[in-house]
Amino acid sequence: MTEHQTLTSFLADHCSDSRPLKQEVAETVRAVAEACVSIAEIIALGALTGNVLGIAQGQNADGDEQAALDVRANDIVIDELRDSPVAYIASEELDQPMPVNPGKPLYVAIDPLDGSSNIDTNVSIGTIFSVMPMACDKGESESDCFLQAGIHQLAAGYVIYGPQTALVLTLGNGTHIFTLNPDTGEFCLTQPNIRIPEDTHEFAINTSNFRRWDGHIRAYIDDCFSGEEGPHQKNYNTRWIASLVAECHRIMVRGGIFLYPSDRRAQYQEGRLRLAYEGNPIAFLVEQAGGGATTGRERVMEVEPRSIHQRVPLIFGSRNEVKLINHYYAEVQPAHERSQLFGERGLFRSR
Repeated sequence: MTEHQTLTSFLADHCSDSRPLKQEVAETVRAVAEACVSIAEIIALGALTGNVLGIAQGQNADGDEQAALDVRANDIVIDELRDSPVAYIASEELDQPMPVNPGKPLYVAIDPLDGSSNIDTNVSIGTIFSVMPMACDKGESESDCFLQAGIHQLAAGYVIYGPQTALVLTLGNGTHIFTLNPDTGEFCLTQPNIRIPEDTHEFAINTSNFRRWDGHIRAYIDDCFSGEEGPHQKNYNTRWIASLVAECHRIMVRGGIFLYPSDRRAQYQEGRLRLAYEGNPIAFLVEQAGGGATTGRERVMEVEPRSIHQRVPLIFGSRNEVKLINHYYAEVQPAHERSQLFGERGLFRSR
């Protein structure tokens, strides 16, 4: 078997120049990785744990339904970070950032279990996290201690629980894939410095929301479905898994573009996904792999947050396709409608 560098060794190399916070970031990433190993073990057992992991168990801070595994994964993450240099944890499953070790230099924003609607169908799910510096010694939940743009991230990653369990990590020096060795319980470096192809003919979007999109997205998708005869002059394939980590992992490996835009529903007018623990870490990973991440109007990592659970439109993937989306937002009028896909005689017929 080929020897692969372990995550522990990789993080030790990262700390070798002794720059500020590198050791603390490495300790934090290691703690999150340990939590994910435990979560992976529970997911692998499934119903053998004696619990129905996907059963509804209340709602989170934003009103989304929680599965039993959401709550359990959140508890595991908190326990692993108690001895880390993390002052606060901001989680999708918590109303407000939770103090862990006040006075420490970092905070972690995390979605402990992304894609929980897929638990019972055995589709890949994941954990997404971002490591940020504390902007002050301590603060209230809505203070500047936590509300920082994504450009300040020190590390970000996700773990995908699929046929293999993999950690995709950036420390600001490229994006790297580590695969969990179930025999040793260690993540091992299997794909260093991955690069997302700049061009693609594959997009992922929930087309059931077509009637709710504005003209920017309608025009782009309409032109994609026009294929070689349309302005993009190529045929596209479509994908939709409803698991952000699974969508992102496919793009990391072979390119593509993922779109979850804002839409006309009152609760989604600013987007569906959360900036702090979904948008920012995914954007950091994608950019470090040569891709792009946008809201359609601005770079995701430059969005100035107003609240810890703030939602944001999220579009990311192959660089040239993201540039094309930005063009549609800049040049296409929001009220514009295309006839082929969305009109009276279109594939999705208006009623």
